[in-house]
Amino acid sequence: MRLLHTMLRVTNLEKSIAFYTHVLGMKELRRSENEEYRYTLAFIGYGDEKDTTVLELTYNWDQSSYSLGDAYGHIAIEFEDIYKACDDIKAAGGNISREPGPVKGGTTQIAFVKDPDGYAIELIQKKS
Repeated sequence: MRLLHTMLRVTNLEKSIAFYTHVLGMKELRRSENEEYRYTLAFIGYGDEKDTTVLELTYNWDQSSYSLGDAYGHIAIEFEDIYKACDDIKAAGGNISREPGPVKGGTTQIAFVKDPDGYAIELIQKKS
């Protein structure tokens, strides 16, 4: 068994795909539309779905906003250098919501960025 994907509902599919691909360096893997039920699914990630966990972005054509709720936490992504990643994200127009530094009460280096819908994404410094 393995974790296949996490689904996020998005309000602007093209803006979200641009964020995840241009700002966070993922690739769009596949996309499908369902005209009868009026939604589009886009799968994005850092590697092929057969080998890695990916994100499913769900765009419901008739939905213009969502409440993120208080149960959602974040998606975590490991980076070789989160300080450089944050500089690159800022240069690409991304919103760093927590600058890089050690986690409270620990030594792991983390940062946070928000996607276009306000979802939190934690950047974690790869440990050697």
